[in-house]
Amino acid sequence: MKLAGPGPVFTVMSRQWCHLCHDLVMALEPIAAEFGWKIEVFDVDQDAGLEARWNEWVPVLLHGERELCHYHLDEAAVRAYCAGFPLESRP
Repeated sequence: MKLAGPGPVFTVMSRQWCHLCHDLVMALEPIAAEFGWKIEVFDVDQDAGLEARWNEWVPVLLHGERELCHYHLDEAAVRAYCAGFPLESRP
């Protein structure tokens, strides 16, 4: 599985049964819409490599290889990160 590269895509490492994962994605959706970013969600239990790397850290929010937060959405940090992104990435 290849992580999304730089560009307007959030990647969430998740688990199907994880309520914190669902909460993070729901809280992220309005921010992604505001900044024109997409969200990709990967179930770590479906890939042995992802499970080995992210097992107890999920949910994890990434942009490319950069970890933005884990367990709970850090809205202030994510907004600051998006605001610092080049204006060309906005719709």
